[in-house]
Amino acid sequence: MTDFADLPDLAAERLGGAVLLANDEFFAPKEGLLKPGAPEWREGEYTERGKWMDGWETRRHSPDHDWCIVRLGTPGIIRGVVVDTSFFRGNYPEHCSIEACAIHGTPSLEHLASAAEWTEIVPKSPLQGDHRNTFPVAHEGLVTHLRLNIHPDGGVARLRVHGEVVPQWTQFVRQGGEVDLAALENGGWVMSCSDMFFGHRQNLILPGRSLFMGDGWETRRRRGPGYDWSIIRLAAPGPIHRVEIDTDHFKGNPPERCWMEGIHRPGATAEELADGAAPWTMLLPESRLQPHARFRFEDLDTIGAVTHVRLNIAPDGGIARLRVFGTLAEAPR
Repeated sequence: MTDFADLPDLAAERLGGAVLLANDEFFAPKEGLLKPGAPEWREGEYTERGKWMDGWETRRHSPDHDWCIVRLGTPGIIRGVVVDTSFFRGNYPEHCSIEACAIHGTPSLEHLASAAEWTEIVPKSPLQGDHRNTFPVAHEGLVTHLRLNIHPDGGVARLRVHGEVVPQWTQFVRQGGEVDLAALENGGWVMSCSDMFFGHRQNLILPGRSLFMGDGWETRRRRGPGYDWSIIRLAAPGPIHRVEIDTDHFKGNPPERCWMEGIHRPGATAEELADGAAPWTMLLPESRLQPHARFRFEDLDTIGAVTHVRLNIAPDGGIARLRVFGTLAEAPR
C-alpha cells in the first residue's frame, strides 16, 4: 500500500462526496462507487438487470468508453487514487483514466458534462480485476470534481480519492467566529497515536456523531503503567477556547480520565512531537470521563495560539469524537 492511503478520502460520503452523473449504470448504480466500507459479494443474488454487484457497472459494448463525475466532499490536493475492482473478475474495465477540475459554487450537471475544463491526473492505465488498483497523483492544483473514465466498459467496486484538505476559510475570516480547528473537513489531521488496535485515529475528527462503537478511536487494554495519546495537527494555528470530548457508544470501555496539551510548532513532524523532549503545555487539566457521554470543557488554561494538540487518555479505552474550537490566529493564505 502506498503512503497516500493514510490521507483522508476527499470523496467520502461523510465529507459530502457524491457521484453526480454517469453516462451508463445499467447493472449497478453509480452511487455504489463511494459507499463506505469494503465491497461485498452476494452469492446467487440477482436483480432484474442481472447479477447483483456492489459498485458501479455499465452495460457491455460501449462504443468508446464510459464515465462518471464525482464531486469531492471537500476541496483538496489529490495525492493518490484507488480504483477498486473487488469481485469484478470477468467484467472489469481493461483500463481507466481520471481527470480533475476546480469549480467553485454549484455548477450544473450540464456544465460539468460538456463545458468544464478537465485536466488529466491519471493517464489511461491498465486495471486488474478483483484488485485494489492504486495510482499516485502528482497534480498540485486544487480539485473539486473528478471524472473517472473506464475503457471500454465494465464495473468498479469503489473509488477512493486520498489527499490533503484545502479548507475554505472565507466565512470564518469574514464572520470572525469560532471554528473546529481539529475537524478533518477543515484540514485537521491526526498525525500519530500510541495505539489504535480497535478504532482508527482519524475517526476522532470525522464530521457528526459516531455511528457505532467502531466509528471512534479505541486502544487495546493496557496491562502495565502509562497512558495512550493522539497528536492532532490543527487546520490552522489559533488559541483554543473550548474542547468537546465524546465517548458515545463506549459504554464499558471509555478512558477513566483525559487531559490535553498544546504546542506551537509549525511544520513539526510526528516523530518530533512524540519525542519526550517536545515542550508541550497543559491546555486541559486532567478530567474524569464517563461512559457514553458528551463532555464540554471551557475552563482551559490560556496558552496562546497552538498548531498541534495532544489528547491523552488514561489508562486506555475509546473516544468517539474530539472537537477543538478556537479562532484563527492570522488570516490564512
